[in-house]
Amino acid sequence: MHRVASIIHLDFARRQNLTGKGVGIAIMDTGIGYHPDLTGADSRLIAFQDMINHHHRFYDDNGHGTHITGIIAGNGANCNKYYEGIAPEAHFIMIKVLNQRGEGNIEDVIDGISWLLKYHKAYNIRIVNISVGSSRGKLFDESSALVQSVNQLWRAGMVVLTAAGNHGPTPQSIGAPGNSRKIITVGASDVMQTGMGRDYSGRGPTESCIKKPDIVAPGSNIISCQPLQPFSAAPNLYGAGSRRSYPVSLAYHARSGTSMSTPIVSGCIALLLQQQPTLTNQQVKLRLKETALDLGYSHSRQGWGLIQLDRFLSAY
Repeated sequence: MHRVASIIHLDFARRQNLTGKGVGIAIMDTGIGYHPDLTGADSRLIAFQDMINHHHRFYDDNGHGTHITGIIAGNGANCNKYYEGIAPEAHFIMIKVLNQRGEGNIEDVIDGISWLLKYHKAYNIRIVNISVGSSRGKLFDESSALVQSVNQLWRAGMVVLTAAGNHGPTPQSIGAPGNSRKIITVGASDVMQTGMGRDYSGRGPTESCIKKPDIVAPGSNIISCQPLQPFSAAPNLYGAGSRRSYPVSLAYHARSGTSMSTPIVSGCIALLLQQQPTLTNQQVKLRLKETALDLGYSHSRQGWGLIQLDRFLSAY
């Protein structure tokens, strides 16, 4: 995250005291485990919904969801802020829709979306981060139940972001729900910036000839939180928590993929909505388009370009 902060110019936001405070972010993933940066004494986890096993206590039996949440909203309490997330004062809601293998089914995702549609106003959920997706295929085209469901979230006014997938560099390798023309699809920028590594980021256009991805952000070797307890022993979401410090090697690890790129952009949008809370999801999307840094590649590879917070937060 320290490297990411430099690439996206996070220091610009911090100089304006932007931390995502007051902005609610729903994360649909594998759950969330105990971590001092997320669920410790200063926890901002305000709801946990388990669509897989229907547990009431928060947990993450895979680790992916905890990592994603750390990128968005980790407060760096265990690392002197070195791996601090983009929006460390945002509050978040975890909806577990994937199992311990990181797999899920459409019905559980749709159930999670239905819950969001019912409760998003109560929790002031402005952003939905979906760092998951299906493989390509006719079963998941624009008319599919998955894509239509995420479109409902967008129509309800939430800013919805999803990963472009890791099936690149083949053309038309964007999976669902990233093939939705409404929501924001995020690819990985690393190979375009450095010329090194495997170019895994999903590429457009979609099979319906929609230009995708929309935006790119770093996605390779992103160091963020990993769960320190797979099943939380906390009595409730607001428990006192522990202020114990854990070794950095135990509390953080690196993951790669467009799953990691997506929460970077989600966190950036939380900063914008703290600054300008009346913006609509359409206005947020337009601002991404107008302020992205063109890396010199085709839209099917880079979308509008690389997110840059100095541009994004000072466009008007």
